[in-house]
Amino acid sequence: MITNGTLREKVYHYLRQELAKGNLIPGSFINQNEICEKLSISRAPMRDALIQLEAEQFVEILPRRGVLLRKLSIKDIKNYYEIIGALESALIINEFDKLNADHIEKMTGYNEQLKAALEKEKFEAYFEIDLDFHNVFLELSDNSRLRRMIIVLMQRLYDFPRMKYDKQWERINYHEHGRLIYSVRVGNREATASIIKNELWSFTRHKEYLQKIYQLE
Repeated sequence: MITNGTLREKVYHYLRQELAKGNLIPGSFINQNEICEKLSISRAPMRDALIQLEAEQFVEILPRRGVLLRKLSIKDIKNYYEIIGALESALIINEFDKLNADHIEKMTGYNEQLKAALEKEKFEAYFEIDLDFHNVFLELSDNSRLRRMIIVLMQRLYDFPRMKYDKQWERINYHEHGRLIYSVRVGNREATASIIKNELWSFTRHKEYLQKIYQLE
């Protein structure tokens, strides 16, 4: 039986964990009866959790057919890259004056952790460290909905289906982070926003690797 938090929240987090672990496969239907029985819950909290997952584009609720786990298309990935790039770059423009030496130190530390994770091939930890890096400046904003939108889109890209990793691509990411940190250190607001939008989240720049990693045409 699920304990702590609302049933909807607990079911939602359970399903997200199952997605991340690869126990729920893109393109398949969710067996709602099996999950309800396993968690000892009614269909109501399951329905509420699935509505949230549909809003976040993890699933598609098909009347009279069930709940389909959505596959990512190359168009989805392009759209998410453009949205995240636009939102993060706008956020950094608005909040740039709040960045200080402590933030620079944190970003530098996380970027070195990313490098260490790559060298040791600890790819499971890589995504969480990357989220920590982005959260350093995302948390400057008091717009919690904006922050959540960005994080959810990043999770949609990297955590479901569980992304395969490419060392060469992640090294590019590490160096892009380094340039971002440098632009913050020298106080260049426009350059920081440009690196976020036109390097970190440039679909065109990363298309070759994205097609390879997601095995898309």
